Amino acid sequence: MQAGTTGAGEPQSPGNFQAPGNPQAPANPQAPGNPDGPVALVVDAEGLVCPWPVLKARKALNTLAAGAVIEVIATDPASYIDIPAFCDTGGHVLLDQRRDGPRFVYRVRKGAGD
Repeated sequence: MQAGTTGAGEPQSPGNFQAPGNPQAPANPQAPGNPDGPVALVVDAEGLVCPWPVLKARKALNTLAAGAVIEVIATDPASYIDIPAFCDTGGHVLLDQRRDGPRFVYRVRKGAGD
């Protein structure tokens, strides 16, 4: 896979963060009635193992203001434990955690502590 592209060869923004409208995203973060608010960044951590999904989530959150929401997409089963633990210790809110086939999808709201 080339740097700056998704697995499908689609361009993505710097830092491996995808714009929310990416066709690979499992849900429409801008959908009306989304109680979590719009997703500011989608973090593509597919194919990465611990600790990379958490590190990429932290990097994304560090670029945003408190209250912003990110979506993290990972394939590492350890992320099912690691992302919630990261939220607890970092003062962030885990809004949603679900499995979508081989992917684990998380929505995280940035806490005020950073």
